[in-house]
Amino acid sequence: MPLTTIDPTAALVVVDLQKGIVSALTDAPVTAAVKQATHLAAEFRRHGLPVVLVNVTGRAPGRTDTGRSANTLALPAGWADLIDELDVQPTDHLITKRRRSAFHDTGLGTLLRDLGVTQVVLTGIATSSGVESTARSASDHGYHVVLATDAMGDPDPEAHRHSVERVFPKLGETATAAEVVDMVEATR
Repeated sequence: MPLTTIDPTAALVVVDLQKGIVSALTDAPVTAAVKQATHLAAEFRRHGLPVVLVNVTGRAPGRTDTGRSANTLALPAGWADLIDELDVQPTDHLITKRRRSAFHDTGLGTLLRDLGVTQVVLTGIATSSGVESTARSASDHGYHVVLATDAMGDPDPEAHRHSVERVFPKLGETATAAEVVDMVEATR
């Protein structure tokens, strides 16, 4: 489904574009996704729309097949710092999550409600993890969801493709960063 509109009270939510994650993913699709996400952040700021920058510092404590748990996650200094390319501004809203979804126990829902947000545009890493979980939560909370698919990346190309093609169309509208920027321009 093509992007239909950008609401007057839309917010950009950028998930996990932080030094420890981005530096470990240097392939071309992730590099391109970072470029598109940072461009979207600049455009949302230019139009006075909220920009929410999310980082992650933990994970759920349950056991998984990968064998990783919150108890074994030791983060090096600076790992959770947002990447310089985001050019964090004083008007940006910073959220730290400890689970996959940026909504889980972070205050994001309250922040968005207080700002009068009705639509979220999502970008970030990893498509099949933090971005998808946040998109599911945004949909559950009743937001109009836009997924800027070229402004997100995943270390697993098949997982990225699955989220973009199979999951995201059920949660919202998918678009390129350029389509989002064009729609922001057309609605402002």
